[in-house]
Amino acid sequence: MKRLQRCVVTALCIAMATAAVHALACSSCGCSLSSDWASQGYSSGEGLRFDFRYDYFNQNQLRTGTGTVDRGAITFPTDREIQQETVNRNYTFATDYSPNENWGMNVAIPYFDRYHTTIAEGDTEISTSHTTSVGDVRVLGRYQGFSPVHNWGVQLGIKLPTGSTDNNFIAGPQAGQLLDRGLQPGTGTTDLLAGVYYFAALSRNWDYFGQALVQIALDSHDDFRPGNGLNVNFGVRYVGFDHVTPHVQINIRAESREYGVNADVENSGATLAYISPGVSVHLTNKLNIYGFFQVPIYQRVNGFQPEPRYTVSVGVHYSM
Repeated sequence: MKRLQRCVVTALCIAMATAAVHALACSSCGCSLSSDWASQGYSSGEGLRFDFRYDYFNQNQLRTGTGTVDRGAITFPTDREIQQETVNRNYTFATDYSPNENWGMNVAIPYFDRYHTTIAEGDTEISTSHTTSVGDVRVLGRYQGFSPVHNWGVQLGIKLPTGSTDNNFIAGPQAGQLLDRGLQPGTGTTDLLAGVYYFAALSRNWDYFGQALVQIALDSHDDFRPGNGLNVNFGVRYVGFDHVTPHVQINIRAESREYGVNADVENSGATLAYISPGVSVHLTNKLNIYGFFQVPIYQRVNGFQPEPRYTVSVGVHYSM
């Protein structure tokens, strides 16, 4: 039972990585870590748990609708921004505590290392930014005392406006100008988080889970309000091996357009779906490592938005 609980924790840690990532024109992508990104942990036992994860993805495929954009066919200057790439090397540290089998709380702190290049409207040369900063902290509580086996629950929490919103371009024609709000480490808003999850056994060696989480901005900041989002995740895993647990997940993200004078309304909002195979390795009774490789299976974006071709996530999970 303890091994099963650890597998649940690891699987859901990765599944919840499907929050939005915003680039200069507020592009969204899936399991790459972002300003809205958080690690989740579910367990029906008491105790303290820690999770540290690294995610790499490069948003270098410019898309519109459900198709791609040929940058080579574009003649500059243009009357719209043409993004080049956004290279993300992101980290998230999460602490999860359960005082008993019914209640739990998770606090996730993201840190972003984001390199971005774009050609702004009316420009012919590339402008560059490089942001390294703590993002918006997420605090999420849960209750799972509805059934004797404690295998489903509800979540309620907030995303705090701890990330910076005042970073500038560092080179190119836009040097010294404020980055688009979608590229900043934080949104500047306090967001409500609410969700529900369920996990159970399919058979002796197969388990599954489902989870949904809604995120709604409660206010705005400097005439900007991020779009509301919905994450829906499904996954199965094979637990017939002693120390290795293969996983596969489907991660879906839907996000509405931004609002406000400083929002990029035209180039924001998307519906995205990904498949995420991976594996967790149980080194000891308390220590797990894991890795996932995520690829898109459906992408529909508003306007022009860059998306990643794949995402790599690796991490370590420790239970006290």
